[in-house]
Amino acid sequence: MASVLNEAYFHDEAAAFERLEAIVWPNGPVCPHCGSVGKFYALEGVRTKPSKKNPEGVVRYGLKKCAACRGQFTARKGTVFEDSHVPLTLWFQAVYLMCSSKKGVSANQLHRTLGVTLQTAWFMGHRIREAMRSSDLSPMGSAGAIVEVDETYIGRRKGAVAKKGGAGHKNPVLTLVERGVKARSFHVEKARKSEIMPIVRENLSHEARVMTDESGIYNELHKAVASHKTVDHHREEWAYTDRKSGERVHTNTVEGYYSIFKRGMIGIYQHCSEKHLHRYLAEFDFRYSNRKALGVDDVMRAMLAIEGIKGKRLTYRIPVQG
Repeated sequence: MASVLNEAYFHDEAAAFERLEAIVWPNGPVCPHCGSVGKFYALEGVRTKPSKKNPEGVVRYGLKKCAACRGQFTARKGTVFEDSHVPLTLWFQAVYLMCSSKKGVSANQLHRTLGVTLQTAWFMGHRIREAMRSSDLSPMGSAGAIVEVDETYIGRRKGAVAKKGGAGHKNPVLTLVERGVKARSFHVEKARKSEIMPIVRENLSHEARVMTDESGIYNELHKAVASHKTVDHHREEWAYTDRKSGERVHTNTVEGYYSIFKRGMIGIYQHCSEKHLHRYLAEFDFRYSNRKALGVDDVMRAMLAIEGIKGKRLTYRIPVQG
């Protein structure tokens, strides 16, 4: 079987722009300046200004001019790729690497593999995570689906002091997993009822059948959903079959999600600042919600991530490692 990386858009800039245009403009080019559809003409052979690195300039692939407002644009405009000097072929490679690696790819690995600077690799990673961020905020658990809810802790909060036997110095993470469907995670300030319950209520359907551990955070959750069942880990209860409904009651699915998340954060990324934790959560949510078990292969997952580039920009001036 031929390598996926043999596809033209991974090594030919013109082919990469054709691929991007098909994703960004499925119904034909749209001017980002005035919104005109189909009123454009291609500008061939245009180059950037000469520089010391490129004395003859660089060919501007995919450049178009709007016949209505006379503005110039490419398919990068209005996406996370905008204003990037990195070739589009390398962007496609980076997206594929991050989407095909179950536990993620570090900035150092992107730096070595793509041949870009470490700072550029770090920035590319965060832009791709922004593209992975889901805009779907529909309630989970519709039509009586089972949703597991749990919290975990990762990393170290800024300025927090570690105390023996406690997790107050770590970053709390809340995750909802709809069995067999998707995951949705949140970085919260503290794992307490006043912060967690509003998020849980907002993201759950009234029809949802919810399963959690014995935490008192959720002791009033039954008022907002169809049913709420718990497992008591303090009594070493991990799963059981409910006699009335026949449901398997457990939180093993969300704990399995955390297993992958922590292995990635500790083994691959090793360090994550509190400021950027929400982006890493979006990355792991995206891969989990578009996994092979749901019929999404690596190429499809990468294309879904690229579809998410539209309307998202990151403009960090001085990136901070983490």
